[in-house]
Amino acid sequence: MPEKKTLKKARKAKEAGKSPSTQAGAFVEEEMEHIRSGKHGAKSSKQAIAIGLSKARRAGVDLPAPKKGKASESTRKKAEQDRKRGQHKTGAKKTSAKRSAGAKKALKREGHSAASHRVLSKHAKSAAKRRSGSKRSSSTGRKKSSSRK
Repeated sequence: MPEKKTLKKARKAKEAGKSPSTQAGAFVEEEMEHIRSGKHGAKSSKQAIAIGLSKARRAGVDLPAPKKGKASESTRKKAEQDRKRGQHKTGAKKTSAKRSAGAKKALKREGHSAASHRVLSKHAKSAAKRRSGSKRSSSTGRKKSSSRK
């Protein structure tokens, strides 16, 4: 269950008209905080981000599943499942205590360097490298002027 401050931050972003990925950012931040503080670990920064996005989808953020070819079929299926769970609060099954404890135990065994500033910086740079220059500049929200003065 996400913390109240995280839900509040995401709700505030939604009210401000921010994109679903920005709203989900609050959940990813919370996840990084958990890993840094030692609540649990993660194999990689990618896994840490995925856990945060999954939490966001289950909390009701309208974040679509990754497109075909961007992630494995099982990942896409799980993302869609999380999204549906977040959109329809009724009838959500409670995770069994044994399964929950097992998942926590497995995460506890993972390392804590996945949320380090150095690793996250490296991840951000490699993710940016996969995008074209025009895509990178358009994400800043600034308009490029065609003529220079």
